Amino acid sequence: MRLLKRLLRRVMVLGLGILTVWLIVFVFRFTDRRLPTVLALAVTYGIAAYVVLPHIVRMGLKILLRKRVPRFTIAGDGLPGDPVNLVLTGTLQQLHAAFKLAGWSEADRLGLASSWRMVRAFVFNSAYPTAPFSTLYLFGRSQDIGFQRAIDDSPRKRHHIRFWALSLDHAEANLGKASFWLNTDRPPDAACVHWVGAGTKDTGISLTRLTFQITHATDSDTNAERDYIIDELRKSGVIGEINSYKAGQHLASKQVNHYVTDGEVTAASIIVEA
Repeated sequence: MRLLKRLLRRVMVLGLGILTVWLIVFVFRFTDRRLPTVLALAVTYGIAAYVVLPHIVRMGLKILLRKRVPRFTIAGDGLPGDPVNLVLTGTLQQLHAAFKLAGWSEADRLGLASSWRMVRAFVFNSAYPTAPFSTLYLFGRSQDIGFQRAIDDSPRKRHHIRFWALSLDHAEANLGKASFWLNTDRPPDAACVHWVGAGTKDTGISLTRLTFQITHATDSDTNAERDYIIDELRKSGVIGEINSYKAGQHLASKQVNHYVTDGEVTAASIIVEA
């Protein structure tokens, strides 16, 4: 049933795209007098992939995923994104300091200027150590902050992690309880919070499955990337005792989207001074 629903959703998206192009080219004839056909199609793709379809999908997710415990983030096309695999506890200033000491860079905010710079860096394989991330969603909002380390100074390959802040007031005795994950409020920047993270390794370029946005391809072994990030922080002496928990609900070893995950969340407190 799930595969059938996913197939029907993709067919509807494809049909919507074909209908839009047909209306532009053959009915309204915008391309005859106002725009070249190639430019019209490019504009149509941009609006559909980055504005219309993501908005429709996110509205649907608010209805379909209401009250469910997240075990992974949600991409703009509505499909499962990166698994939740890391939680650090501390202030925003401590988080900044920890990753700076570990040699990681904060990602630029995604916008027109940073996106264009990223495209140029990707095409010419030129360094962009603070390249922006695509948007993923958790707790009903996009990531609050992200950090990365380029591989061989290439913008095409990098270690990276997105974080969402979650107030300590909503945390239970351990991370495995549903009430920990269901809160959607973003706490103040100065507060000591849980930074719920999703870390993966970028390996190239691909398209998202439903909205066809251009994005990075990622390594499927998110367990290895989680362990790599924790080891980087541990070697830099910026985190304390390390523990492992199950993400939200019990998740046996299996494939989530195109990722392989054991469902464990590694947690540690940040001990470096801001």
